Amino acid sequence: MLIARDATRLSVGDIVVGQSLHRLGGRHLDVRAWLVSLGLGEYTDAFGSHDIDEEVLPSLTADDLTALGITSIGHRRKLLRGIAALAEDQIRPTTARRPPSPPESRAERRQLTVMFIDLVGSTALATRLDPEDLREIIGAYHRCVADTVAHFGGFVAKYMGDGVLVYFGYPQAHENAAEQAVRAGLALVDAVSRLPEPELLRARIGIGTGQVVVGDLITSGEGHERGVVGETPNLAARLQALAEPGAVVIGPQTRQLVGDLFEYRDLGALEVKGFPEPIHPYQVVGESAVESRFEAMHGTTPTPLVGREEEVELLQRHWHRAKSGEGRVVLLSGEPGIGKSRLTLTLQERIQNEPHTRLRYFCSPHRQDSALHPTIAQLERAAGLERDDPPERKLDKLGALLAPASSEDSALLAELLSLPTDGRFPPLQLTPERKKQKTFDALLRQLEHLARQGPVLMLFEDVHWIDPSSRELLDLVIERVPRLPVLLLLTFRPEFQPPWIGQSHVTVLVLNRLDRREGAALVQRVVGTGELPSDVVAEIIERTDGVPLFVEELTKAVLESGNAKTVLSRTAATALNVPATLHASLMARLDRLGSAVKEVAQVGAILGREFSYELLVAVAQRNAAELNGGLDQLVGAGLVFCRGTRPQATYLFKHALVQDAAYGTLLRAKRQELHKRVADMLEEKWPEITEAQPELLAHHFQEAGDWAGALDHWQKAGGAAIARAAIREAVSHFASAIDCSRRVGDVSGGAERMTRLHLAMANALMQAEGYRSERLGKTLEDARLAAANTASAELQCDVALSHAPFSYATGRNHDYLTLAEKQLADCADLLPTAYLSGLWATKGMAHYSRGEQPQAAEALRNALDLIDSVDPSRGILFAGADQIRVSAQEYFSESLMILGFFDDAVEEKERLIRNFDQVDKPFHLAWCLLVQCELYALLGQYKELLETATKIVEICELHGYTARRSSGIRWRGHARSHLGELNAGIDDVRESLVLWRGQGVIFHTPEKACELCDLLLRAGRIEDASQMLDDVDTLVFDTDEESYLAECIRLRGQIAAGRGELTGATHLFEKAITTARRQQARLFELRAATQLAPVLARQGSVHEAATRLQAVVRTLNTRYPIVDLIAAQRALDALTR
Repeated sequence: MLIARDATRLSVGDIVVGQSLHRLGGRHLDVRAWLVSLGLGEYTDAFGSHDIDEEVLPSLTADDLTALGITSIGHRRKLLRGIAALAEDQIRPTTARRPPSPPESRAERRQLTVMFIDLVGSTALATRLDPEDLREIIGAYHRCVADTVAHFGGFVAKYMGDGVLVYFGYPQAHENAAEQAVRAGLALVDAVSRLPEPELLRARIGIGTGQVVVGDLITSGEGHERGVVGETPNLAARLQALAEPGAVVIGPQTRQLVGDLFEYRDLGALEVKGFPEPIHPYQVVGESAVESRFEAMHGTTPTPLVGREEEVELLQRHWHRAKSGEGRVVLLSGEPGIGKSRLTLTLQERIQNEPHTRLRYFCSPHRQDSALHPTIAQLERAAGLERDDPPERKLDKLGALLAPASSEDSALLAELLSLPTDGRFPPLQLTPERKKQKTFDALLRQLEHLARQGPVLMLFEDVHWIDPSSRELLDLVIERVPRLPVLLLLTFRPEFQPPWIGQSHVTVLVLNRLDRREGAALVQRVVGTGELPSDVVAEIIERTDGVPLFVEELTKAVLESGNAKTVLSRTAATALNVPATLHASLMARLDRLGSAVKEVAQVGAILGREFSYELLVAVAQRNAAELNGGLDQLVGAGLVFCRGTRPQATYLFKHALVQDAAYGTLLRAKRQELHKRVADMLEEKWPEITEAQPELLAHHFQEAGDWAGALDHWQKAGGAAIARAAIREAVSHFASAIDCSRRVGDVSGGAERMTRLHLAMANALMQAEGYRSERLGKTLEDARLAAANTASAELQCDVALSHAPFSYATGRNHDYLTLAEKQLADCADLLPTAYLSGLWATKGMAHYSRGEQPQAAEALRNALDLIDSVDPSRGILFAGADQIRVSAQEYFSESLMILGFFDDAVEEKERLIRNFDQVDKPFHLAWCLLVQCELYALLGQYKELLETATKIVEICELHGYTARRSSGIRWRGHARSHLGELNAGIDDVRESLVLWRGQGVIFHTPEKACELCDLLLRAGRIEDASQMLDDVDTLVFDTDEESYLAECIRLRGQIAAGRGELTGATHLFEKAITTARRQQARLFELRAATQLAPVLARQGSVHEAATRLQAVVRTLNTRYPIVDLIAAQRALDALTR
């Protein structure tokens, strides 16, 4: 230890020993705690008032949630996923008394999993190393711990030199906190050992679970600390002291919670200092069998199905309903090797003589970031595309498959398959997002075409590995299925939470393990006419734990060896990454085939689950006879299937774990060598593959340790994904590129490259997660730090400009102003005009959000003066698009309007509107139409406003622009409220606000909320308006978003006046006027003065009311019919009657 202390003594001395956990009989679900664990604690009262308890909860449907008042689609889906998880875990809540809710306090009692991490041999390091070197090592170790723990949802509570205390289940409770803690422990001991330090570092870890009191032991000052009181931290510290270097040791309750998810070494009952009774700890060896994948692929003579008769009958009933036109969806869930694929095969066998079309889609763990990979592979198989086919031949085959598709659909799907069309189809002039939507539509039309010809069986396997784009497509398919004669069968592991549960046409089918009788029957089916001794059968059943694939493979190994005791004992002695029993049986079969055959399997495993003969030949570098013989033996042994004939054949591992077992036997150096060979061969001989699938090449370069090669291709894959509007895949690709860039190190141009990667990642995140994403904030900060190490002023400016939307969205406008002003001060002479204009524009927008309108107008005027001299082709990106001129003009006109320069504001808006003809992108057109809406609203032209707002909504719905759609709906509601449809207007504006807040952003929220509040007051709904302002007040006072501060205060005054509280209303209107004057917001001063006048008159001060309002009106001269001035004049007229 670095600090002169005994590890156990420090831990015990720092942590107060408390009460041990008292376990209640039975299992109990606290609905309140469950909601909080989902991050949806705001619905606690709604669930309680409707008597939703642990018995009712599992039966709730989507309609029930809507009836509870849960309007957010995202929240409903989260709740349905959570309910599905309860069903799959087969929770059977008891009627045990619900524990009382904890008092409102910063400290609370909860179940916590605590991890204690120690750096082994740190005292010896301290004696050998210079203090500065030691400081760097400890810093790297701490960063490694923090990053790894964060990945698994842990909370670093305290650093103690070389020791670290971590909590799981706090501050946010998680149902699987204990499991995540164990996973984090395993990751940490590996990550620490891989740290690139001069000396090998090792960590040891102890983990305990139990009841604690957690909260702030010291509540103020520099000693502020979130501590834990109870025996659990002490237990974790003691377990850490028991652990060997590189080991993770867990306590008995943690072991009980994680079940058989991991493999353990039983350390036996041990006397532990400070505990009155012996403790029974376990060392975690690694992940257990249940975490491994077994995808059963049918062979020529698959083992007959056992123990699934009820499930097969259910699938057949759904098939008959689908044939009659009642489309059905069955969600088939089960752990690896449980028989999901075998069950789907049985259904196919049962209906093979019935006329139908079968569509099969397979997700892959290596293609989770390859957009629409299952669909692409299915189309290629269905069309019969061969690699050697010339492009024209491929297009002909695709056309024959798709007939009678339209030319646009054919062009879209040809592009999806990366086929050059060479003028065969008209060019597609579409945005990436629109192209993706049209591609989805084309695929759906193909499904409908097939369904018109007859019933369709659609299989989508291993959905837990689905890519985001395929997930979007699957959502649309499931929505369409009820109207088609289609049975859609999806298989996935239990960790996947399907969002479709609760829909009337969707059924969930969970596969359980076989019981002992069924397990024995399966052993006998595999044995056939032979016989195994009863003790051997019992051992097989015991070791395979009811997983059919385990039973099948272990039995085969016993039969093939001829010596059951040898196989079973070898199985017992093996502990690898795949399930011990199955791994041993598979490796035994590979070993019996000989080393040459096993090496062929290893090379195939490097290539992937499915691989071509030609690529295998190129990579294996063996003579044809030896290679062919090895493949033939693998096929004969049932480990690999063959499709086609050599040299055009392709091979498929029967199960993913067959591939894993072969792959796992390779040493790292050999593995890297083979991956590098694959990458080189793909580049040399199959450039069309590398061009269409750069992520595939990137994967092989990365596994080869060729970080530079992987970096180039991950970056290319990210750009290609952006172009296809596969934004989430792009995020993943850029993240991989950033990781590779870090590994490449500080080579020439490294900082600039890293900055550009972070910026590309940020651009993708803005589209994928919105402007307020925490991940976006971290990415932007990483970009800023990287750019600081470059000499490029332009790159540093790019980073600053990218920060702007995030700063606005999070209400950190002052932080952005500091950043922009520093750029202008330091780099003004170094930057091109386009960058200067961007800085002035974004600076003006930040001032606008802060309510600093004079500064905003000045900065935006500077920006527009500069923009006029910028070559349009040299423009810059802002918020992911080239919209800086449009946004600057729009903000400038709004700032002028608030300042009371109505003529200038109108003319600026008209100038922007006149440029509509120059707008060629729908996103920008929607923005320009919003400016037109602002003008119509200002001038009271409500019919024109309604027409324009409707256009905006149509454009945004067509192209998926959520933010602009929100604004369009807002203006539509404003227009309807003035055209005699007040309630409809309120509904529109409320929907607009919900959409906007759904993105988690702050900027413009007070403006939209004030609009809704104003309409509610017009409808006499004072309390609803007051509640709305309460929410806005919290937001305004927690951030520096003050552009509508005076309006919020004015509306408070209006509420007080509506309640008859005239003195209070007067005070609030006076405060609003004072705030508006401080901000020089004459428009808002006018509105407050207009509403103050009748309140003063009601108190007998008619002359004062008229005089004060007249004074404000006289300062606002305009030749336009501004609605606020018209309202003020009407108020004056009423006072002088």
